[in-house]
Amino acid sequence: MGKPGKELVAGEPVAALPEDAVEVGRVMGAWGVKGGLKVKPFAADPQALFSTKRWYLAAPETAGPRPDGAAFKWPLLLRVQQAKEHSDGVVATAEELGDRDVATVEELVDRDVAEALKGARIFVSRQSFPTPDDGEFYWIDLIGLSVVNREAAALGIVAGLIETGPHCVLRVQAEDAAAAEILIPFVDAYVDSVDIPGRRITVDWQSDY
Repeated sequence: MGKPGKELVAGEPVAALPEDAVEVGRVMGAWGVKGGLKVKPFAADPQALFSTKRWYLAAPETAGPRPDGAAFKWPLLLRVQQAKEHSDGVVATAEELGDRDVATVEELVDRDVAEALKGARIFVSRQSFPTPDDGEFYWIDLIGLSVVNREAAALGIVAGLIETGPHCVLRVQAEDAAAAEILIPFVDAYVDSVDIPGRRITVDWQSDY
């Protein structure tokens, strides 16, 4: 961390998004009377939001000025003081940091400032994620992996995942972009192995299923 006591002027440019930034949630509005943030996490288990004290906020689609009329300097870098699960989301209090790893610029104690951040997209560094248990994977690590079946036939690339409740489903896009996506349940019955370093998933599946 930076030197205690060093101050910056509010509104100074902030750090750019890290190269491994992953979008993990969105600001839904203000929480409480002192500028807390109400957040919608993008995962059922919001541990990625709790894994680091540094949140990067990208501008919402309809970004406006701060309540005092000054412009926000996007992306904002926040140092989270406290974050916890609350109802169907997460609530947090934070401080705004400057463009270097130094002391805080301005505590978000104003509810109007927090409300003005509604819609902002929250990113964190991938390297801050907790280490998953054996057999568990982060979606971000699966997207882009090649998918082959037991006969070594290439089925395509993981384009995304679908959360169905009981389990996730891989969306596999063939090399032919005009071909329909292949949907493969991400369960042991169909997924033989996941090789993150080798960038490959082996499945018990056929392209015409």
